[in-house]
Amino acid sequence: MATLCFHSPSKPISYFHPKSKPSPPLFSKVSVLRCKASVQTLVSVEPEPVFTSVKTFAPATVANLGPGFDFLGCAVDGLGDHVTLRVDPSVRAGEVLISEITGTTTKLSTNPLRNCAGIAAIATMKMLGIRSVGLSLDLHKGLPLGSGLGSSAASAAAAAVAVNEIFGRKLVREELVLAGLESEAKVSGYHADNIAPAIMGGFVLIRNYEPLDLKPLRFPEDKELFFVLVSPEFEAPTKKMRAALPTEIPMVHHVWNSSQAAALVAAVLEGDAVMLGKALSSDKVVEPTRAPLIPGMEAVKKAALEAGAFGCTISGAGPTAVAVIDAAEKGEEIGERMVEAFMRVGNLKSVACVKKLDKVGARLVSSVSS
Repeated sequence: MATLCFHSPSKPISYFHPKSKPSPPLFSKVSVLRCKASVQTLVSVEPEPVFTSVKTFAPATVANLGPGFDFLGCAVDGLGDHVTLRVDPSVRAGEVLISEITGTTTKLSTNPLRNCAGIAAIATMKMLGIRSVGLSLDLHKGLPLGSGLGSSAASAAAAAVAVNEIFGRKLVREELVLAGLESEAKVSGYHADNIAPAIMGGFVLIRNYEPLDLKPLRFPEDKELFFVLVSPEFEAPTKKMRAALPTEIPMVHHVWNSSQAAALVAAVLEGDAVMLGKALSSDKVVEPTRAPLIPGMEAVKKAALEAGAFGCTISGAGPTAVAVIDAAEKGEEIGERMVEAFMRVGNLKSVACVKKLDKVGARLVSSVSS
């Protein structure tokens, strides 16, 4: 987690980003030690499979939400990845075989040690102490890579939940987030603002990483909230976008962002979509650095606000832009204006959709009993 060093108001604050450094080699001693430290066997007796196969789904996520860099995120309904997991006697006991990858990309490795779904599945098996059963996994990508919608987290979440379900749901969701973090650490850094809401649903606040402390934030059932997601044909790799972040910020920006993050949390709990939008739009640390790297993003935000959005920012590391509103029909109008701005200023084709908050998170879709 980033470390803050406080200085006088006239001096900047230094932010250290240990997770932005290049990841160690996959089989290095550092990787092994971290795996042992964070993923341990949590059950006393190895469980037997209760299903021969399961199919799971994990939703897309919006991380950061403006001022909540690395500690706030939420899940959005209708977009995401599917995993089909089977007990497979042809696979060596205690191991996972990725047999097929379909959907929005075919560029992903089928090596389970180098695939988000595979890493999370293996970590979950370690937590359950699985040594007697081999599994085969099919991954269907509904999310494109580098979209800013938690593509890697969706794969990891669906895989972790699938392993847990096939062995009788022995682990709680917070424990599955740890398995997902093993995957995220290999891909984009040790941050939970995608994987936590992907597994738990709704809004999630990450209060601490060591030890992991997650706080679900309940948006009121009787309030409406819609996300306008506009994704351009442009890839913004998370590691590249992290490398662009400042190492120092003025104290005044730290104070401002802290107040906006607090306002955002209050808005979620109160169901105040207007205040949520204002806070989401007010980041003075991360968005100003990343927006210029996404062609047309500043114009897209301006177009969203002029069209009536309560707020607009970059979803995660981008390039997807996210705006918030309290009515689906109005959201469609806002999406049209955002698409036009991406083309007019950024010369980028884009697609817009209006989605609600996913309050469930990763879940079982279907199963075949043993």
